[in-house]
Parts: sequence; structure tokens; C-alpha cells
Amino acid sequence: MKHLPLLFSSFRRHRARTALTALSICVAFLVYGYLAAIRVAFTAGVSLAGADRLVVRHRVSLAQLLPISYRDRIRRIPGVADVAAETWFGGTYQDPKNIFPQMPVDPEALLRIYPEFLLPKEARERWLRTRIGAIVGRKTAQRFGWKPGDHITLTTPIWRKKDGTRAWEFEIVGVFDGATPGTDTTPMFFRYDYFEETRDVAEGWVGWYVVKVADPDRAALIAARIDEEFANSSSETKTETERAFLQSWASQIGDIGKIVTLVLTAVFVTILLVAGNTMAQSVRERTGEWGVLKAIGFTDRQVLGLVLGEALLLTLSGGLGGLALAWWLVARGDPTGGLLAVFYLPGRDLVQGVGWILLLAAASGLPPAWQAMRLRVAEALRRGA
Repeated sequence: MKHLPLLFSSFRRHRARTALTALSICVAFLVYGYLAAIRVAFTAGVSLAGADRLVVRHRVSLAQLLPISYRDRIRRIPGVADVAAETWFGGTYQDPKNIFPQMPVDPEALLRIYPEFLLPKEARERWLRTRIGAIVGRKTAQRFGWKPGDHITLTTPIWRKKDGTRAWEFEIVGVFDGATPGTDTTPMFFRYDYFEETRDVAEGWVGWYVVKVADPDRAALIAARIDEEFANSSSETKTETERAFLQSWASQIGDIGKIVTLVLTAVFVTILLVAGNTMAQSVRERTGEWGVLKAIGFTDRQVLGLVLGEALLLTLSGGLGGLALAWWLVARGDPTGGLLAVFYLPGRDLVQGVGWILLLAAASGLPPAWQAMRLRVAEALRRGA
């Protein structure tokens, strides 16, 4: 602690260079924070998929529908605890760009199968009483400023009503939250009976089934049994884990996520290399000073500690500042205005970021520190002359 004034005095000698180096490190870890949040945005739904849930879809593609009569047959298969039918609605709100997930469902079955959707009891009861009622996730409700009691209209190019129009009216009866930060709170769910009675095409057909199994260890066997049940029918099925289903669904935008990740990674590594090189150069150019310190009685270990301490202070000032700025910006919301289902900076990535800071300090400070420690006084003074 008694040598801290000596460390800070070295920063004041080249203030512009010190400030620019710290700023570079700050930018690098700001990019790191956004990189972590974007990775979560593209993988959270897949990584948090329930181990006890299967998805039954048409064997050919997601665009093909399945009969609603499959629901009872799936429910009778041993090992199946619950079943819920879902269908992609594809509506937009006010503007074609305002896209978010909407599915008609059986309210009670949905809430049994997805306990991570936290809906107040009064909202649940109101949903069961309201024919055009819908519940919406917190993220989408905040995006459009919706609240319980609001009436909204969605327009869909997929489903036409019996009166020939494509504008569907809903009443928001509740807003649900997620049990964990990674829970997707962008969907809207509305009642299947209202959807079935109102649409004029494909009555009696649904998009897919979500199946809750009693024993996750038997999920593969139950999936095979479901597909056997409908083998050689006009609508054969493909049953897979919810993780695999979400992965195939997300593969349409997966390449974009990979490109963004690669670009940000390249930026992060480049900035770290530049900042590390600047720090190492700053330490090396003061070889004469290390010789003077040794001449007045500083030990080799003290010189080593001074050089490493300088590198550590510089990386901490820039790195922690960058992580703090990244956390603050990410907490303000995703840059797409609500299109990303999940966008947050996990605590484990913050801890890992601190580890990167320490690694950068060691990588940039240890080589010149080791060199300064081994310098002989006469040689160091001669170089610094």
C-alpha cells in the first residue's frame, strides 16, 4: 500500500496515453458485455427449454397442420402427463413491422405445462371467462404500452375470419412474467375456442402439440411411441424435445446471430491486443526508472509488484468501467426495441469478464515486469540514459 502513490504518479506522466489506453479497454469490455447479451438473446430459449416437454409436429414441415383429434390420442399414451395444442397466428399490431409471437391455446393446459409463466390468479380467472381474452408477456406489454382491460386489433395474412376480414380483436386480461430472467415474455396467448369458432379455414387443425411427460428420462421412448401412433397416417408426426424444436425454429435467424457474434468477437480481441501492446510499451520504455529504483534499494520482487500493479490498475479502471457501462446499457433494453425475446447480461458473464481483466493485466504486465525484475542496475541505467 505504501507504494500506491508511486503507481499513480506513473499514470500522470503520460495522461493522454493512459486515458486512451483505459478508454480502449473500456470499449473492449463494453463490446464484451453486448456480445454476452446477444448470445443470450439467440440461445436463451433453447438453453432453458423444459427437459420434460416434447413437441409433436408434422413430419414434413412446421407449415403442415395436424388434426385436433390427435390431442386425445396423445394424452392416452403411457407416460404423457399433459398435452396442449398451439398454432402460429402471425398477426401484426398497427404496423407490419410490429411482429411478435401469438398462439391460440387451451388456457388451463398452457399454464399447467408452462409453470415458468407467472400469471396472477385474478387474470387467470378472467381469461377463462372472456371469450376474446388474451394474456401477453411483460416484454411485449411494455413494448406497446398494453395493460389489462385494453382492447387491441391484430391483422394476420394467414387466418381469415368467417366475415371475410383479417382483423382480429382481443382483450388483454393479464400480463405474465417469467420465473427466471431467461424466460421468454414476448408471446401473446389467446383462447383456442375463439380461434376455432371464428376462422373460416382449416377448422379442426392445429400447428403442433406440446407434451409434458411424467418422467424426463423416458422422453425419447415416449417420443418414439407418439410417432408410432400416427405412422402411415395422412398426417405423420415428428416428435422431438422442446430444445430441438426451438433450435430448428431459431435456425432461420441463427446465421444472423452467428455473424453478429463473430464480428463483435473480432472487435473485442482486436481492441484487447492494441490496448495490451500499448500497456506493455509504456512499461518497457521506463527501463531507466526501474534501474533507479533498484539503485536506491528496491528489491526485485518490489519492482515486479510495481509493474504488475500498474498493469492491474490500468486494466481494472478501463475493464470494470466497460463492464459497468455494458450492464447499464443492456439493462435499458435491447437495441431492437423489443424484437429480441430475451436480452440481459448474465452474472456469470460479468464474473468471467473480471477474469478476462485479470488475464489481460497478467498478459500485458508480466513479460515487461519479469524483464524489469531481472535487469541489472548498470544495464538499466545505461538503457534509460
